[in-house]
Amino acid sequence: KMAGLSESEFSLLKEKLWKFMKEEIYPNELLFLKQQKEIGESGKWVHPQILLSLQEKAKSLKLWNLFLPVDSASLAGFSEYGGGLTNRQYAELCEIMGTSNHLEFAAQVMNCSSPDTGNMEVLARYGTPEQRERWLKPLLRGEIRSCFGMTEPAVASSDASNISIDIKREGDEYVINGDKWWITGAGSESCKIMILMGKTDPKATLYRQQSQILVPMDTPGISIVRPMHTFGDDDAPKGHMEIHFENVRVPVSNIIYGEGRGFEISQARLGPGRIHHCMRLIGTAERALSAMCRRANERVAFGKKLVKFDTVLQDIAKSRSEITQARLLVWEAASRMDRFGNKDSETRQLLSLVKATVPKMTQKVVDRAIQVHGGMGVSQDSFLPMAWVAARTLRLADGPDEVHWRTAAMLEMKQQAKGSTLFTLGPYKHDKSKPFRVNAKL
Repeated sequence: KMAGLSESEFSLLKEKLWKFMKEEIYPNELLFLKQQKEIGESGKWVHPQILLSLQEKAKSLKLWNLFLPVDSASLAGFSEYGGGLTNRQYAELCEIMGTSNHLEFAAQVMNCSSPDTGNMEVLARYGTPEQRERWLKPLLRGEIRSCFGMTEPAVASSDASNISIDIKREGDEYVINGDKWWITGAGSESCKIMILMGKTDPKATLYRQQSQILVPMDTPGISIVRPMHTFGDDDAPKGHMEIHFENVRVPVSNIIYGEGRGFEISQARLGPGRIHHCMRLIGTAERALSAMCRRANERVAFGKKLVKFDTVLQDIAKSRSEITQARLLVWEAASRMDRFGNKDSETRQLLSLVKATVPKMTQKVVDRAIQVHGGMGVSQDSFLPMAWVAARTLRLADGPDEVHWRTAAMLEMKQQAKGSTLFTLGPYKHDKSKPFRVNAKL
């Protein structure tokens, strides 16, 4: 079992985080969004100044790299960089970060945002000492950003076996040709390294064809084609970019964990890195519910406060129930990762259930809050529109709901057939030798 902070240490850290959110994050949300917009319009996609300022404060308070679990930090030999937390402990802190607007504003301030967290976990667990020194250390210090090249425009990338960008070995180099899109973080000028998943051996067995490789973003042959817009937003300066690779050459030493290990690495990466989004979304749903309750208690229609209408009360109660259910699911998944790792069958199933459940739940809760707010709920005066877009987008960005449900169901069938006492029971067998009634024979 993974050890983390003591109960008292964790309680103090949680209090410190809430204080930081109230004093530094919430009051600066509008400024952060304003600076993001100005940076997007300028075409020079650099970090907003308020982000850089708050990062220094977060570092000084040791609210930094809280995502990095103790086992990964220890494995990499970088224990001094992590927060000393278990996944279960981080779930509570990540939820608090997720109450910010933009969804990852607080996470970026504390160096706990995607896709860097997943990439840092990969390098910590699978990188060579040289790869860790060159890329992991500056990522942990917040000196650079990274991206993860997975999705491709030509194939259904929800089925990772379709990933087909060509990675061909030529002597001491790999040559990369093809296209990627929706590459989160690649728009930022601070993004210096990509972990790219592509096909190194089309003739290998299905799950040994792909590899993951480090591609510096200044490598000749890389063209950032355009930012992809999410519901009309380019999400500058982070961005979700379409990228073209033409004879991009990187050293053989840039391969991560060896050829053909892409799927194996992905299984590890898609555990902690991806559940972080769901942890954050619990916080988003909580903020939406609070906004709903406040609005319902203030607004009067047809002679009474909205909170006096049974339909509004029912929406509030349903939202509380759904958030609590989702949170408990997230906590159980995080606890199992601490106890058994994320390759354990039941843990993998829980991770899939979390990813299928939480974004849709959050979207539903935010939608109810929008309805109670009326026109304000879809305006710039509320955090709700951005919250809705984030939740809806994550039903695709973290893999489509259908894939997660499918994975969970397939694992359920294996578990049932393998070790369930109840699965073996089957239907009752009745004695039919004495019929209830028999017509007389002619």
